[in-house]
Amino acid sequence: MKRFRFFLMLAATVVFAVPNVLAQDVKEDDVIGTWLNEDEDAHVQITKRNNQFFGKVVWIKDPIDSNTGEAKLDKLNPDESLRSRPKLGLEILTNFNFNGDDRWGNGKIYDPKSGKTYKCYIELRGIDKIKIRGFVGATILGKTTYWTRVK
Repeated sequence: MKRFRFFLMLAATVVFAVPNVLAQDVKEDDVIGTWLNEDEDAHVQITKRNNQFFGKVVWIKDPIDSNTGEAKLDKLNPDESLRSRPKLGLEILTNFNFNGDDRWGNGKIYDPKSGKTYKCYIELRGIDKIKIRGFVGATILGKTTYWTRVK
């Protein structure tokens, strides 16, 4: 019986505490900053231009191609004319709009590791964490990754 009460109290704490943490007063510019991707091999700096949000790669863990000794290039881009551009400096998040609540949507994310572009939305998950959801068609057909703010 004691164990049951303990788990009941624990569940109640989670149920009431988590929404309070997530129900913060999110402001449009809270997503601006530099973020470490989940693989911890790149930093993406999110900025605002003309009331939309964009993100570009500003740091790569291994920026030099070990085979060529030169900067890693966007070799998997489906547009052959873009394959010679360096991965460092690539704009991978484009045209995000703030929805007035806690989500930036209607944007796209380019994945230089696969050369594919997806529809995308961003959600703030606390002051130092964002959820990135890239998808094809419906949001259920996608992948989620979490990035942490670089201090």
